[in-house]
Formats: sequence, structure tokens, C-alpha cells
Amino acid sequence: MERMSFPTLWRKWIGECVGTTTASVLVNGCPTDEFPLERGLRQGDPLSHFLFLLAAEGLNVLMEAIVTRNFFTGYNMDEFDPISVTHL
Repeated sequence: MERMSFPTLWRKWIGECVGTTTASVLVNGCPTDEFPLERGLRQGDPLSHFLFLLAAEGLNVLMEAIVTRNFFTGYNMDEFDPISVTHL
């Protein structure tokens, strides 16, 4: 997110939302003590779509750089059509 010019405060907020989650489980109807969730996002987390798009954009930038440097040429759809598919 730093390379995409997100402000420091915004990056801290996202890190706190993702990195400081806890959970508790009901055992015989009684909640257990909270424990930290160390990996992944919570189910239904509204940030999951946003974080996926950030990762996809990063991959897109890398693929564009690879194509620009001719490390990957892609596939031409038709010999007479100038459209070249390198990534989706």
C-alpha cells in the first residue's frame, strides 16, 4: 500500500483491523476466553474485497512490467488482429 501512495495513518488502520482480531467459542452455551486469530480475515469482513483488489492491482503492475521488458509476449488472438493477450 505504501507504493500505491496510501497515507501512513490509513496503512496503520488497515493493519490494526487485520492484525488485532480475537475470537471466542461457545462451549455448552458458555463463551470461552478470547484468543487471538493469527491468520486470515474474518468471514464476511468488508475489507476482504478491498485487500483482494490491492493484491490483484499489484500483480497487474508486475505483469505489465514483465510484458514491457519482453520477458513475456502473451498470445496473439489472430495473425491479422493486433490484440495480444498477456494476462487477465
